[in-house]
Amino acid sequence: MKLAVTYENGMVFQHFGKCECFLVLEIEEGRILHKSLLKAEGQGHGALVALLAEAKINTLICGGLGQGARNALSQADITVIGGAAGNADVAVDAFLNGTLQDQPADMCHHHDDGHDCSHHCS
Repeated sequence: MKLAVTYENGMVFQHFGKCECFLVLEIEEGRILHKSLLKAEGQGHGALVALLAEAKINTLICGGLGQGARNALSQADITVIGGAAGNADVAVDAFLNGTLQDQPADMCHHHDDGHDCSHHCS
């Protein structure tokens, strides 16, 4: 399977629609086989979903994200684990040991209103 994490400076990036980089991990039988960085080639959830789908990502770990992004990821057969925060490697370890859970309530409901998105949203 291929897992992607919204990524910035070793941390889970909190704004899916503005993510510039994803940590991509190839996982087999619960072990990480390979890690790489995937640079985003555009912004907005449409461009990012297309990028992840093209990279054959199965699961995405991210901060918050809006329902539109969730729907687009679902249509691309990408499982979302939203609401993650902190160190990306710790989040991956939690995913691998089954303790990282999707937090669907951690969504952004206000786009383009000038907020600073210091909370979990995208």
